[in-house]
Amino acid sequence: MSGNPLGTDSTIMKKLKSLLTSRAFLFPVVAVAIALALNAADSSSTKPETPTEPDTMTKEKPANLETATLGAGCFWCVEAVYDRIDGVYSVMPGYTGGHVKDPTYEQVCSGTTGHAEVAQIEFDPDVVSYTEILDVFFKSHDPTTLNRQGADTGTQYRSAIFYSSEKQKKLAELAIEKWNAAGAYDDPIVTEVTELGTFYPAESYHQDYYNKNPNAGYCTFVIRPKLKKLGLE
Repeated sequence: MSGNPLGTDSTIMKKLKSLLTSRAFLFPVVAVAIALALNAADSSSTKPETPTEPDTMTKEKPANLETATLGAGCFWCVEAVYDRIDGVYSVMPGYTGGHVKDPTYEQVCSGTTGHAEVAQIEFDPDVVSYTEILDVFFKSHDPTTLNRQGADTGTQYRSAIFYSSEKQKKLAELAIEKWNAAGAYDDPIVTEVTELGTFYPAESYHQDYYNKNPNAGYCTFVIRPKLKKLGLE
């Protein structure tokens, strides 16, 4: 028998794509393997994308940087979005809001540590304000679904703003009021506003995930469409 066995089987393709929209099945090696199978089923040939390396080591760090810590579902998505915002110097995925010291990804995914997946964003307030950072936050995820973003469910995926000052707390509360009043969503915002505790950077393989794995399944079917919708890619 010749040809790709997946080439004409639309049912298999739909099932694979459905699988790829849930990150619970997308540990890096598995995601790459499934994505390659889907690419092989595509009759068109595309040139592989070249991963973009972060450039924080080559640019001078401004002295006036501020930090925002936000949870908006999968931190791969949040990192990819803010990496593309003018005025953002760096984005670090990680965990906060829990009760276990130095949690691992597996522990956080179990939903038993209390942590949220977050991105800690260093930004230049002379270029982009904290309020504008929050506007991107509310545009880039659904803040009305409790403990869920798309197919990713659990308290670790909750919508949350972790403030580091009373000013940030007030601006976060004002932002929620503004977006609720604007009628941007059918349901009320459930984003929690909580004081930032200890932030734990995520494991190295999570860092700069989209840029390093542009053809992984979750990147192809979840992150890239989000970036395109926001006009960031």
